[in-house]
Amino acid sequence: MAGSVESIYIAADAEGETLPVGEIRAIAGQGLEGDRYFAGGGTFFDERKTGQDITLIEAEAIEALARVHGIQLGPGESRRNVVTRGIGLNDLVGRRFTVGEVECVGRRLCDPCSHLEGLTQPGVLKGLVNRGGLRADVVIGGRIAIGDAVSDLGPS
Repeated sequence: MAGSVESIYIAADAEGETLPVGEIRAIAGQGLEGDRYFAGGGTFFDERKTGQDITLIEAEAIEALARVHGIQLGPGESRRNVVTRGIGLNDLVGRRFTVGEVECVGRRLCDPCSHLEGLTQPGVLKGLVNRGGLRADVVIGGRIAIGDAVSDLGPS
């Protein structure tokens, strides 16, 4: 099972604007350089919690939100770092996978929350239930760029 990176976003501050980048460097155990969670400043950051290094969401989930619920959400508005296409992210919980040069372990679903809905619009929480993406840890750092492959490596 393989997909690809469609876009990449970071935000310097907890509620700051998400900015698109063409490529980014991921550091094992820390996350994406320049992102709020890398700096320990994310809304839900906790030093002891796993799954804070990188977040991913399927482009197909954002498209379904518009199609089924009539909610237009730009890919960066999901507040996830990497937008993928062609791979089921829910299936990567408990598995190792690569995003470009980076090796990750899927830790848990990145369920939508009332905080996300407050930053976007009513209905986002309901519309992204079970499709809010994936939280993962970076275990081998490297570069991620738009167009890179996202590949399942198997159980962690």
